[in-house]
Amino acid sequence: MLRSPQVNSSYRIVLAWRLSYLLIFFSCVLSAHGYPSRAHIFIYAVCSQEKYQPNSPFEGNLNSFMSSVVSSSSEVTYNSFAIGNGSSTPPEGTIYGLYQCRGDLHPFDCSKCVGRSVNQIGLVCPNALGASLQLEGCLVRYEHSGDFLGKLDTSLRYKKCSKAVTSDVEFFRRRDDVLADLQTANGFRVSSSGLVQGFAQCLGDISVSDCSSCLADAVGKLKSLCGSAAAADVFLGQCYARYWASGYYDESDSSNNDQVGKSVAIIVGVFAGLAVLVVLLSICKKAAG
Repeated sequence: MLRSPQVNSSYRIVLAWRLSYLLIFFSCVLSAHGYPSRAHIFIYAVCSQEKYQPNSPFEGNLNSFMSSVVSSSSEVTYNSFAIGNGSSTPPEGTIYGLYQCRGDLHPFDCSKCVGRSVNQIGLVCPNALGASLQLEGCLVRYEHSGDFLGKLDTSLRYKKCSKAVTSDVEFFRRRDDVLADLQTANGFRVSSSGLVQGFAQCLGDISVSDCSSCLADAVGKLKSLCGSAAAADVFLGQCYARYWASGYYDESDSSNNDQVGKSVAIIVGVFAGLAVLVVLLSICKKAAG
């Protein structure tokens, strides 16, 4: 049985719109989940001056540690490891290490961040007996010289201070409200007051009381080292605290990866529009004929 031209036209229009919706949905999934914002941005690295020898027991255990870190990060956002510290392993092969992702990262994004950090740490700190690499979304650290896990460390690792805000009394009041709230964090905390935002986090290997001490030190350094800055970051050995005026950090500078995600979404959207246009032109041509 033959369909009428009107039925064929309606069917094609519906098909075209369904196709466009599928393509637009696919582009949104890529944009939202394929390219998490800013998590990969490099913050700092600390490298031991001591080096290990290639093919040594330490190198073997380091490879094992890195593999464990990558595997674990797809399931949990924090974990610590002690490898080669038994009686059967030479002391020179011992490794203590950990990784931690920012508390608001989804495990998928955590795993991507940790994988990137693992790939970079050997390039930034080649053959180092100890190293830390902090990205925007995660930290990877390992040491040979001693078991640092669970021991309070408030040494300054990194600070960044923006330009000063000299006469905005309301800004300083809001900033102090945010910092006071962040100082009470147990693990990870996000805070905001007016146009000021911030977050803070402790490493998962320290106690609640040590976390409080570390954050109190971090907040104190934010004020003493960065003064009246509109935005500031302080990273200590086992915690960090950050604040900024709303809109200060521009997402447009996050990286080429974010631009790739936007480009893919735009391209898919263009194809969706073209698909609709082709079907409609075909319908018009047959109607005219």
